[in-house]
Amino acid sequence: MLKTTFRTAALLSAVIGAGAVAYASSNPEVGGAPMYDNKTIVENAVNSKDHTTLVAAVKAAGLVDTLNSAGPFTVFAPTNEAFAALPAGTVDTLLKPENKDQLVKVLTCHVVAADAMAAAIDKMIKDDGGSHDVKTVGGCTLKATEMGGKIMLTDEMGNMATVTIADVKQKNGVIHVIDKVLLPKA
Repeated sequence: MLKTTFRTAALLSAVIGAGAVAYASSNPEVGGAPMYDNKTIVENAVNSKDHTTLVAAVKAAGLVDTLNSAGPFTVFAPTNEAFAALPAGTVDTLLKPENKDQLVKVLTCHVVAADAMAAAIDKMIKDDGGSHDVKTVGGCTLKATEMGGKIMLTDEMGNMATVTIADVKQKNGVIHVIDKVLLPKA
């Protein structure tokens, strides 16, 4: 009886342990940091070494409380490399206090007031014949398409971003990492 109890406990421990590993690995790492689905978008983003520029911009724009709220939000999160690819001086100019309104506009053109996982976006693209208009919190309209199994977003200026890491679940929505900064009409 005692042997059976120990075997059952060992088996149960192995099953629980395997489940814990599967759960922990179900959300991709971003910028070398684990992303936890019980934390908010901001609580996770601050740990990504690939999103320090985005986090600084969110702070400068005064959007931390918004992105820590209940949501749900879908954030298309440009990497540091995406910000660095903008014309020289653009980020420094946007981060100046006198340009806060413009910074808010740029950032909110990366946010949708919904919890849109990649499969849902892909279905909308297919249902709409290959292209789906995505309305953002900032009033921008992004064009979502699919190419080579990847979701692509075209902004109002014609710039195209690729979702490089999809479906990073958050307590208040989802993050999709992108490789370009999306811009509103000038």
